[in-house]
Amino acid sequence: MRALELVRFAMGAIVAHPLRSGLTSLGVVIGVAAVVMMTSIGLGAQKQVTGAISGLGSNLIIVMPNFQRGPVSAGAGAGFSLRDADAEAIEKQVDNVAAVAPSVTSRAQLAADGANWNSRIEGVTPAYMTARDLALASGRMFDEREARQGRKVAVVGATVARELWGEADPVGRRVRIRTVPFEVIGVLESKGQAGFGQDQDDLVLAPLQAVRSRITGRRFGGDTVQTIYVKAIDADTLDRVQEEVTALLRERHRIRQGEDDDFSIQNMASILATMQATVQAFTMFLAAVAAVSLVVGGVGIMNIMLVAVTERTREIGLRMAIGARRSDVLIQFALESVALSLVGGLIGLAIGAGGAVLVAKLANWPAAVPAWAGPLALGFSVTVGLVFGAYPSWRASRLDPIEALRRE
Repeated sequence: MRALELVRFAMGAIVAHPLRSGLTSLGVVIGVAAVVMMTSIGLGAQKQVTGAISGLGSNLIIVMPNFQRGPVSAGAGAGFSLRDADAEAIEKQVDNVAAVAPSVTSRAQLAADGANWNSRIEGVTPAYMTARDLALASGRMFDEREARQGRKVAVVGATVARELWGEADPVGRRVRIRTVPFEVIGVLESKGQAGFGQDQDDLVLAPLQAVRSRITGRRFGGDTVQTIYVKAIDADTLDRVQEEVTALLRERHRIRQGEDDDFSIQNMASILATMQATVQAFTMFLAAVAAVSLVVGGVGIMNIMLVAVTERTREIGLRMAIGARRSDVLIQFALESVALSLVGGLIGLAIGAGGAVLVAKLANWPAAVPAWAGPLALGFSVTVGLVFGAYPSWRASRLDPIEALRRE
């Protein structure tokens, strides 16, 4: 029999029983849709985590104080173990450092031109722009002289500019942070949403001295800092910089061997690698669980094909009696099995990709349907059809034509 005739016979048998064919393919549809959707959701979550951590800055180490507990309060800022001098020492004594930026953070009500907005206030030095990989959309960043003098100047994020001034250019205007007037000298380029919905553009940068003396009040002492951002020159030197910063701070804070540090250091590259590995492992686990339904779908195909062989025994005997070879019968039933599985795979691929995009939209994270999802899903479908259709096809080809013609 010619190949086209075999395909026509196989397709005819499928079309003759549309409901049964649809139900047979349903297991493959569910399996492929589940694998594609779980893999895409996992990759989207991985992109979200990567974006959230990378948004803090590349090659970045974040040094934060461990709260100092004691029987007697030592005054403003006593709970913070980091000082301006620590940041200066890191900048001067640690090699392979591109930028060191101490900072303090607070939230405050903003008011300008009749509009109000509550935002995050960062007291920083000019090096903060380099450490956090920030850029200006307009205006300028305050310089070292303005930072040392604690001048009342500010650089605002895109969200703050939009909420307070709309489409107008805020550069040169005044904004009240709590009750203190600051002059806006620049607007940051938009960085969009960070991880878990945090708006990276909803902030105001002002000189560290000005924020400590006029905004945070007694929360911080004269030279205490809440965070020190240390940016290494490249990823290869990041671990070495972390070790040197740790050793330097332990020496400066007179921490004896065996005692706990009064500060903590977060290596963004290590955190990113750990999070990516965790999400990837979880994604593979979800995909493996979803793949079980493909096996269930394959068993369903085998079951229906065995039923079809039983129902069509006389048809098989008649075809073999008029000249069809055993290989022709084998190929015909194998084609039916593969076609059922392939159609189910195509439908499952469309449902899985659509479901992944919908979930990403609802969860507000990047849609990440991988390019290999289509070929892999179709390859799985064909494999399932071949594997689980092999035995019914072989059984059909081994029927004796005389015995088949006798069977009612």
